[in-house]
Amino acid sequence: MIMKKFDIFNQFRDAVIIVNKKGDVVYQNYTFKRWFKNFVDLKKFSHNTNFNICPLNSENLENYSPIFHALSSHENFFACVSYQEESGKIYYYDLTVLKKGFYSILFFSDVSAQRLLEFEKKQNEKLKQDCEKLKEENEDLLNIKQKAQSQAIRIALINKVSNTIRESMDISKILQSALSELASMFGAFKAYYASSDGGKFKVEEIYGRKRLSKNDLIAFDDKTFHTIQDMKISVTHVLKEYVDAKPFKQPIMRVIVPVFHLQKLVGVIVLLSYQKREMSEELEILEAISFQLGNAIIRAELYQKNIQTVKELKHTLKELKDTQLQLINSEKMASLGQLVAGVAHEINTPVASIKSNNGLLAKLIPQITDPEIADIMQEINQIDNEAIQRISNMVYSLKKFVRLDEAELQEADINKELDLTLDLIRHETKNRIEIVKNYGNLPLIRCYPNMLNQVFTNILINACQAIEGKGTITISTNYQGETLTVSIKDTGKGISKDEISKIFTVGYTTKGVGVGTGLGLAICSKIIEKHKGEIIVNSEVGKGSEFIITIHSK
Repeated sequence: MIMKKFDIFNQFRDAVIIVNKKGDVVYQNYTFKRWFKNFVDLKKFSHNTNFNICPLNSENLENYSPIFHALSSHENFFACVSYQEESGKIYYYDLTVLKKGFYSILFFSDVSAQRLLEFEKKQNEKLKQDCEKLKEENEDLLNIKQKAQSQAIRIALINKVSNTIRESMDISKILQSALSELASMFGAFKAYYASSDGGKFKVEEIYGRKRLSKNDLIAFDDKTFHTIQDMKISVTHVLKEYVDAKPFKQPIMRVIVPVFHLQKLVGVIVLLSYQKREMSEELEILEAISFQLGNAIIRAELYQKNIQTVKELKHTLKELKDTQLQLINSEKMASLGQLVAGVAHEINTPVASIKSNNGLLAKLIPQITDPEIADIMQEINQIDNEAIQRISNMVYSLKKFVRLDEAELQEADINKELDLTLDLIRHETKNRIEIVKNYGNLPLIRCYPNMLNQVFTNILINACQAIEGKGTITISTNYQGETLTVSIKDTGKGISKDEISKIFTVGYTTKGVGVGTGLGLAICSKIIEKHKGEIIVNSEVGKGSEFIITIHSK
């Protein structure tokens, strides 16, 4: 009966809840149920509501709840309240409570959007005020900027040209940079530099419209020439660019800047512009650049004179390094041969003893009566046999690798030589790197086997060190058109473009101090050259490297 009595509130857009004097909820309209889906009881609902009234020193939490005050009041009640959901989201409502006899009728009007709008309005107003303040500050900055801009451009131009002059020894690059910057600043349709050649000037560099060509000789009238000799800048409006030049259709502004070094006229910079204006501060820029260009030109001329000497010295140094490299490699291989021979001898003696003892143990095992012990001893005997065989194979491979008695050209099976090398570096690849062999059908190749094994070892060791963690090394061989091709490709970290051009240089290494000598790949390159072949590298950082060796058999 109560529900039907209050059904009219289902037509309200506001949420309505009705509570009797005992504090029991007797009715909730549809809107209330939709807005407050998690409503369980009035007490919990009351704890989730709040309003701006703050009781002093109250230990009763209900004093902080607008619902408590609304139900306790004997009069109609109104308050702006907030409600916090379990997710933490807060909504705002206008709470109106009507007292009707035995019941309190609570109306919740959603004003969250209105609150948000008011907040946004305040924020917008603050932003407007900040924007006005920024506009005022910006106007002040613009005024300062306009005053400093002219001077900044001049300083930037001088610095830019100065940096180019200091950083380069290429006089053409220096002049082109200076001419382009000066032409841009002065609005010149043409700018060029001409070196002093007696009473005339020889054109060296041109920027812009070209009526002249490099190496053309030009002359100026006597007045202009004397101005230049007096180390002064000539600014005139003329119809003719220089003596004997074809006249322009209209007067142009011609600026001639003398370039001196230690009181000696080196040349002139000529700027041609259709603009007609007074020049004052710009002359200081031209004088500063002229002074720096004079020093740079003389420095470049001295540099050019020394280039040939430097080239000759480099060629001599290269020959010395090649000779040194060959001596180092020969001495290294000779020392390695002696070391291997000594190690092989020292290893063979105890290995022979172990092998003999292991053979004796094999004869005694059948006499052991305890089957379990006999099985254990048999297994140990087999493991020792395998270890002895591996040591013997390793010693044989080492002796075969150095081949001090095979210093002459001879025929060799390159596929077998690669397998020999792989045996020697097994400790680098075991359980970490997969070796993929794409061997072709090769004839015997006339070569120096021990030297080629040195190349294969160096490249394969580098490939192993380039692979961080697990990876793959693919070895491919091919013989076609009397040319042997050996490719060794890895999935390592790769080599940058800057380093590829240096890796065959003596002393260059990427392995750090105390790790690499910078001789390995340089020696490899010389060995391949000795075989009348070549070695190239293809690499991409993050994907790996491929070394391709080609040797012509005839």
